[in-house]
Amino acid sequence: MSQLSERRIGFLGGGAMAEALIGALLAAGVRPAHLRASDPDPARRKHLEERHGIETTAENADAVHDSDVVIVAVKPGIVPQALAAVQNTGGDPLWISIAAGVSLDSLQAALSPSARVVRAMPNTPALVGAGATVFCGNAQTTADDADLARALFQSVGIAFTVTDEGLLDAVTGLSGSGPAYVFVFIEALADAGVRVGLPGDLAMDLAAQTVYGASKLARESDRHPAQLKDQVASPGGTTIAGLERIEAGGLRAVVYEAVAAASARSRELGSK
Repeated sequence: MSQLSERRIGFLGGGAMAEALIGALLAAGVRPAHLRASDPDPARRKHLEERHGIETTAENADAVHDSDVVIVAVKPGIVPQALAAVQNTGGDPLWISIAAGVSLDSLQAALSPSARVVRAMPNTPALVGAGATVFCGNAQTTADDADLARALFQSVGIAFTVTDEGLLDAVTGLSGSGPAYVFVFIEALADAGVRVGLPGDLAMDLAAQTVYGASKLARESDRHPAQLKDQVASPGGTTIAGLERIEAGGLRAVVYEAVAAASARSRELGSK
């Protein structure tokens, strides 16, 4: 985090993802006086001030003023409006957008031809420090800018950079939307446990921990998930009986279709 420790960082938007980044930056040693966030909601501003000790403002231009880095963390539909309010604030910050579907060209058009802009796709597990983020910089960004963006997103999980912005639509379909798919699976797994006789609370705890543990094992093992699956599924045993029903039900095909649909929707939103 040495790249960020002395930077002044402004947030356009003070929602949940912005707060996750603020909390991670503070935990890593960034001083509260170096962080500032804008938000139109007085209650939200009060929450950020009281919980994190940072300065907040209702004006986007105030959040950008004197910032070395600006995180664009507003809803995609209001990005043009938010950036229009900061056109004449001076300085040359690195702009990092986490607004889904808003392209680098759109961001740069709303700023200036020389603006250094990074577009990133984090996901909601960043709220608990377990996020996955992929980011891409425009032609004006430098290697130092990429290092800074990587440090920012590594504060809330893991981070990867790509040179092809088009891949971010696929990232949105997989890891951006992916937590929702996993939550549906956890819910279904718990409901299935209730159906075979488990108490609801126990079923939910077992389902969530099973998904967490399996994910941790997949991340930390040097084995492919298919090999890990085979370790659990002994010939003629209980697991193979369950896997047979999963394959017959088309889970794999449905996941393919879900990722493809979300990716296509991301491209559609980016073209508007």
